[in-house]
Amino acid sequence: MTARARTVLLTLVGPPLCGVLLACMVAAAWVGLGLPLANGETWFTVQKVPPVAGASFTSGQPDGVQFFLVVGNDSRDPNGVGLGDAIHVIGVNPQAKAASIIDIPRDTDVGGGKVNSVLAQGGLGQFTQTISRFVGVPIKFSMTTNFAGFTDMMDEFGGLDINVQQPMHDENSGADFDPGPQKLNGPGALAFSRDRHSFAAGDITRTQNQGYLMITALQNVQQRAVGAGGVLNMLSNVGRHVQMGNVGFQDLYRLGRLVLTIDPANIKNVVIPTGGGSGTNLTPGAGIDSLFADFRDDGVLQSH
Repeated sequence: MTARARTVLLTLVGPPLCGVLLACMVAAAWVGLGLPLANGETWFTVQKVPPVAGASFTSGQPDGVQFFLVVGNDSRDPNGVGLGDAIHVIGVNPQAKAASIIDIPRDTDVGGGKVNSVLAQGGLGQFTQTISRFVGVPIKFSMTTNFAGFTDMMDEFGGLDINVQQPMHDENSGADFDPGPQKLNGPGALAFSRDRHSFAAGDITRTQNQGYLMITALQNVQQRAVGAGGVLNMLSNVGRHVQMGNVGFQDLYRLGRLVLTIDPANIKNVVIPTGGGSGTNLTPGAGIDSLFADFRDDGVLQSH
């Protein structure tokens, strides 16, 4: 197996922050173009496992509301999974061609302490169940990635063009950005995602910025003219850095076709309301039931 070769293991657990959008769109482009793999090389392999009930699209493009979970974890070990410090539930509505991102701060207490510890202690499967119960939606796909996977994927993607909206100067995360258009490489994108000390609202603003980064990633993919060679490079990038849960390659392709139809302007990005709590634990705040009800009925936030 070459240095490029890695395995995308489609098991009941798997990763990344904005990788779900990138992975879906790359897969859609590759399958749609019918591009062959490089002769003699293994770019990635797919292991199909029986999906959980309701986790697979049976035919055609999915026409029902889809919910999935994207988690960035804090592991510095390239092969490790740490605390779930970037937590985002995404709802996609194919009929409305719209989507919503529910951002959950890492210190939210959903019963039993900070929710981010569930990932490290129980794995992605248990973490997904915890978030699914908390929000009240059936999460069909879940993904996670660590620091190394995220930075490498962003670098190989060619970085992200983003409009930084507030000054970000934080030696803890490495963020050093003035407001305005910026080109972020992998470490820069990670620093942007991790910065909480530049803001009065701390982790609340950081969590919202992570959702904004995902929307920006979708804009970048849609705006870049990608030929056959570029699609193969993007696909091999995903194959090196992404693991998926509860999804086959055909499912990934169909979800990718769906995501490609969504105008980034039709994606709402909302942080859950939080209240007080002991230490840094955040209790769910007033209005959270209304937010979740608005989200779960069709994946689109109408009143929030």
